[in-house]
Amino acid sequence: MQSVPKLGYAAGAVLACLAGPALALSSVDIVVKGVPEDVAEELRSQMELASASKRALDEEIADSQDIFAAALSDYRQMVSVMYGEGYYGPVVNVAVDGREASEISPLSVPGEIGAITITVTPGEQFRFGRTEVAPREPEAAAAGDPLVDGFAPGEPARSGLIGSAANAAVSEWREAGHAKAELGDEEIVADHPEAALDVDIELRPGPQLRFGTVTIEGQSKVKQKRLREILGLPEGEIFSPQELNDAANRLRRTGAFRTVSLLEAETPNPDGTLDYTLTVIDLPLHRFGVAAEYSTLDGMLLSGFWLHRNLFGGAEQLRFDAEIQNIGGETVGVGTAGSGIDYDFGVRLSRPAFLGPDNVAFAYANIKLDDEPDYKEKIATLGIGLTRYFSDDLLGEIAGGYRYSYVEDAFGTREFNHLAFPSRLEWDLRDDEGDPLYGAYLNYKATPMYGVNGSESLVQLDLDNRAYYSFGAEAPLTLAGRLQLGAVTGASLEGTPPEFLFFSGGGDTVRGQEYEGLGGSTYDGDTVGGRSFLGLSGEIRTRVTDSLGVVAFYDYGMVGADAWVDEDSNYHSGVGLGVRYATPIGPIRVDIATPYLGPEEEFSRVDLYIGVGQAF
Repeated sequence: MQSVPKLGYAAGAVLACLAGPALALSSVDIVVKGVPEDVAEELRSQMELASASKRALDEEIADSQDIFAAALSDYRQMVSVMYGEGYYGPVVNVAVDGREASEISPLSVPGEIGAITITVTPGEQFRFGRTEVAPREPEAAAAGDPLVDGFAPGEPARSGLIGSAANAAVSEWREAGHAKAELGDEEIVADHPEAALDVDIELRPGPQLRFGTVTIEGQSKVKQKRLREILGLPEGEIFSPQELNDAANRLRRTGAFRTVSLLEAETPNPDGTLDYTLTVIDLPLHRFGVAAEYSTLDGMLLSGFWLHRNLFGGAEQLRFDAEIQNIGGETVGVGTAGSGIDYDFGVRLSRPAFLGPDNVAFAYANIKLDDEPDYKEKIATLGIGLTRYFSDDLLGEIAGGYRYSYVEDAFGTREFNHLAFPSRLEWDLRDDEGDPLYGAYLNYKATPMYGVNGSESLVQLDLDNRAYYSFGAEAPLTLAGRLQLGAVTGASLEGTPPEFLFFSGGGDTVRGQEYEGLGGSTYDGDTVGGRSFLGLSGEIRTRVTDSLGVVAFYDYGMVGADAWVDEDSNYHSGVGLGVRYATPIGPIRVDIATPYLGPEEEFSRVDLYIGVGQAF
């Protein structure tokens, strides 16, 4: 097995001076010998990802010194790949234009390097012999579960499993309150005649500890009393890494801090407690943002916000939001309500750590004008509520307030007055909120509304379910699906505010169909929203390059006059193609869509949608 020559800084400086003009590398070949072809193919794939020479080729590096350095580093890279797969006696050769790279003098590097050939003979794959990691935490050991799948006698001795097993064993002790658990002596022996790898790792769990005091450093404008309340570290309770992680996340979640650092003391206190030092750095006190989306049918959407991050010195957040929709959109409405511009203005004040570190109290007020194709509704709401963070992924919210609206639609003009109690449960398991490849997102809303001054009482349910799955390494293909369900019970169509009825069509439901063009029924020839909704969307996303992706999609929507959709409900669908361009703020989305099923003739027109982030 070849070893990697070590070059000193002085030699590197000489080489840099001697290197002359060079042509870009033209080829890098990787050859695996002595193993079955399926194994060789898998090893080649991993070697290509690890190879510095391959990266030099892909990046079209022309400097011969840089190419030569990449070739030398591939001795180490290839050995690392082999160890990772359990081959502990590999022979690695790296040929630079036919010459072994390790035999080329650093002072006479060729002025041009055209081809590099990496040849690896893995040898026999080793198996684990002894896999001793001790002592394990008693309850974990009693359960009989392996530390890591594959880390057992007779299994392929992949090097990465050793570190994973050791870390898992330390984590078991930390979960049991042993905050200072660490690795002791390690002995790893490769028995080449037997092709076996024996592993002996000692653990030093240390004593079980309890959370101690927190010292606060930094120049935050948030009061120290409030910092401790938000942090919520349970002083005196048994150490838990999850509690520690949750405490830091509570501060991050406020949006008031640029940096949150929670460091444990080097040594515990004599009474078995462990102290911590909290360092926070504030974000700027104020922030604002703007956004825009456009579709040829719905028109322009402009939105913006302004917020204050620390209103009363307790990380309270005051936020103003404004949104204007359907600017320049088509006027497709009928009757009394032609389609116009929608306005939405709101303010929300939130206070973290209200009656507990995982609770956020809030108050809100909102005024809104919905000038939709089939109705016009002026709305005012006012209320208070509470958000509960059950975990990093799961939150619940409940609120109560007053809602007033004045409506013009197919039924005429009327007023609605309700005591509204909106609530929701959100479970976000996506790997990336703006451009997910894996995971799921569930958002379930329920809004009971008690009618006053003659208004009918009702309950609206609104469910949004999304799932993502990707496969393929270099050009991942992502399958994305969305299921939307909605229902209104307890009130008639005429007795339900139009905002709580369901329409379909447009960028958030069925692309390619006119904005809110599908309702549940008609009244005197005018479209009326439905009391039930079913939406299905599917996308196939693939990446052409690191920055550019393409998408094919199909959207389907049903709106029913009754509380649940059935075979008599109205339906339509749309199909389309799109492109995505990656940016630091999320992918730029450009979709074109056309009607497919439904009242509109299929492929009768093409609509354009532009925005930031995936459609769902």
